[in-house]
Amino acid sequence: MTPNQQSDAALALCRMAPVIPVIVVDDLSHARPLAEALVAGGLPVLEVTLRTDCALDAIAAMAEVPGAVVGAGTVLTAAQMKAVKDAGARFAVSPGATAALLDAARVEELALLPGAQTCSEVMALLEQGYHVQKFFPAESIGGAGALKSIGGPLPQVTFCPTGGITPELAPGYLALPNVACVGGSWVAPKALMQAGDWAQITDLARGAAGLAR
Repeated sequence: MTPNQQSDAALALCRMAPVIPVIVVDDLSHARPLAEALVAGGLPVLEVTLRTDCALDAIAAMAEVPGAVVGAGTVLTAAQMKAVKDAGARFAVSPGATAALLDAARVEELALLPGAQTCSEVMALLEQGYHVQKFFPAESIGGAGALKSIGGPLPQVTFCPTGGITPELAPGYLALPNVACVGGSWVAPKALMQAGDWAQITDLARGAAGLAR
């Protein structure tokens, strides 16, 4: 899979819903009901971050849920890239990009959202064929205004901004022509997961799925 093909696949995923839930699973028993709740609310593309010991098992469990398209976030190394593919991930997301990470994603044939912050980083990835990228940490580095400015000289790059985005801020990003979707953690809050309130999570997902692009 070439970088251009990886970006094409990533763009198709980004267009499935306006929000990709960014998920931290602390308790493996939450994985399947959480995925079911999010899919029921209209958010099929799920990013499980590699920030907990059970993350790989959570990916495997969620991948079994009908309608769920599960990927891995916070992928930092080539070894992690292989591990998430083996667990059933269909895409990978990274806060940045290294040569080793990009090589591993090509070998594993995973759709990839490599992270970039600056025009130089965006251009370096574009030069390799990555025309769909993650903008992270979005709110800390200028937010929607920064992405709008980047879109001037680099309109051929499409982004999934992530980091500090709330339901109130999301529409400002989604209104931009160079944004395909946003990543957000607000649809899977820890408190609701611990309470097992999957119905409320479905309601949050439904609200996110209804955001205009």
